[in-house]
Amino acid sequence: MTENGNLLAEQRRALIVDEVRRRGGVRVNELTARLGVSDMTIRRDLDALARQGVVAKVHGGAVPVEEARTHEPGFEAKSSLEPTAKEGIARAAARLVPPGSAVALSGGTTTYALAHRLTQVAGLTVVTNSVRVADVFEQALRQGGDAGTTVVLTGGVRTPSDALVGPIADRAIRSLHFDLLFLGCHGLSPEAGLSTPNLAEAETNRGFVASARRLVVVADHTKWGTVGLSTFAALAEVDTWVTDAGLSEEARATAREHVGELVLAD
Repeated sequence: MTENGNLLAEQRRALIVDEVRRRGGVRVNELTARLGVSDMTIRRDLDALARQGVVAKVHGGAVPVEEARTHEPGFEAKSSLEPTAKEGIARAAARLVPPGSAVALSGGTTTYALAHRLTQVAGLTVVTNSVRVADVFEQALRQGGDAGTTVVLTGGVRTPSDALVGPIADRAIRSLHFDLLFLGCHGLSPEAGLSTPNLAEAETNRGFVASARRLVVVADHTKWGTVGLSTFAALAEVDTWVTDAGLSEEARATAREHVGELVLAD
């Protein structure tokens, strides 16, 4: 990390989380020296990160949170994590979509950010299992957006991350065919591929993958190395992974060995 007392709180906290995960723990005095801010600022940052559930405070510093493979954070909790990275990923991913495409978007906070960008692309047919994503297009239409856009919302049972899953969603998705699938995930790794803590969501995601001509994963760098309970696709099935520049050089090299294309968002 580079010493910089002028970092925004969001940027500073992202650096802290990366350092905690990379080293397995950090001390307050190490962070103050590296970031050029006061002890009080670092302690406030750690308090905020602990409330979000991404680090655990210990005496004099912080350590990673060891989550069960079945733990699934809610949509609001995930929305507060890496917002700048998600916006950059959304901008980069939107450039991959030509007008008139049939596009599928899974549930998730990064696909939600992408949906806002796709309201500017003409003539899309959008299939999603996310009520929030569908609402983005509905609101855009009410405000004079492209009347040529068609949105199909699958049925199903809502997960903590606000995705609709289950047999109804699975049947609807497997009967369709998409030019592009934009898929978020709980975690991705060379060993476990793409994974989620939710067994029903894993099955719905398998249906998405089977119905898509091109699979584009939209996931920030913190998802690398995370493994959920159930795998729904191998890394080799990923045509493009759009992520942010926070991904380490080592992870970039490994990812390029497995996925078809690695895109680093600005």
